[in-house]
Amino acid sequence: MNTSSPPPESHSKLSLLELPAMKRRGQKIVVVTAYDAPSARLADAANVEIVLVGDSAAMTVLGLESTVPATVDEMLVLTRAASRGARRAILVADMPFGSFQVSDERAVENAIRFMKEGGADAVKLEGAGRTLTRVRALIDAGIAVMGHLGLTPQSVTLLGGYKPQGRTAAQAHRFYEEALALEQAGCFALVLEAVPPPVAARITQALKIPTIGIGAGVGCDGQVLVWHDLLGLTSGSVPRFVKQYADLSSTILRALKTYVADVRAGAFPEPQHTYTMSAEELELFEAELAAGASRRQARE
Repeated sequence: MNTSSPPPESHSKLSLLELPAMKRRGQKIVVVTAYDAPSARLADAANVEIVLVGDSAAMTVLGLESTVPATVDEMLVLTRAASRGARRAILVADMPFGSFQVSDERAVENAIRFMKEGGADAVKLEGAGRTLTRVRALIDAGIAVMGHLGLTPQSVTLLGGYKPQGRTAAQAHRFYEEALALEQAGCFALVLEAVPPPVAARITQALKIPTIGIGAGVGCDGQVLVWHDLLGLTSGSVPRFVKQYADLSSTILRALKTYVADVRAGAFPEPQHTYTMSAEELELFEAELAAGASRRQARE
C-alpha cells in the first residue's frame, strides 16, 4: 500500500467515493477548516481533499466563547462563501447546535438549506444515540453525512469541558460501537476528536469508511486542523493536538503597524498608489471651481 503519496492533483471536483478508495490504498486524507472564499481557494490550491466549514467559526471568526451560539444563518453565510473557493475539494458544512437535535424533519430541512443555499457537498453531525435516526433521515433524503465522535464541542457542558474522551475501557468501547452504528447508518466518514490513539486506531481498523482524526493519533485515515490554529492566527492557548505551521498573527501585526506608521507619517500613499489626471482636465476642473466661487460670491 502507498501510505505517503498524495492523490494525483486534479482540478475536477472530488467524489465522495474517492475517500474509501484512499483508505483502502492507505493514502492519508487531508482536511482543513475554512470559512470564506479566499481560505477555501488556498486550501484547494494546497490539494486538500475536504474543506470543512466547521462551527469552530463561532470562536475563530465570530468571537464567541463556544460553538453552541452559532446559528444556521451564520453558518450558511460562511458555507456559501467557502463554496465559491472550494472548486476541487469536497465541501462539508457543520450543522450547528439546535439545527438537527429537535427532530428528523428539522434536521432534513436545515441540511437541505446547507446543500441548496450553502453549496455544500455534505453535512457533519456530532454524536450518536438519537443522532443515528437523523443520519438515516438525511441519507434517505439523499444528503451525505459525516459523523463526529469523541470530544463533541456542542456537548461540551455535558462532557465537563474540553477534555479528552474515551480514556476508560467502558467509554472507549461505547465509541467503538457508536462508530460501527454510524457507519451502518450511512455516514461516509467519521471525525474522531481527542480520543486516545490506540482507541482511534482500533475504530479505524474496524470501519470501512475513513476516520479523520483531530487529537486522535496517526492511526486515523486522515487528519483535520482548524485554519486559524495551524496558521498561527489563534489568540491565547491552543489544544495540545494543534501543530502551528506558521505564525501569521505576528506577520499580520507587523504589516498593520507598518501601515499605521506610514499613514501617520504621510509616507503612504505614494505617487505610484494614486491615479493620474491630464493637465487639460485639471485646468478645466480648477476653472469650474473658480467660476462656482465667483457665482456664490455674487449671490452673497
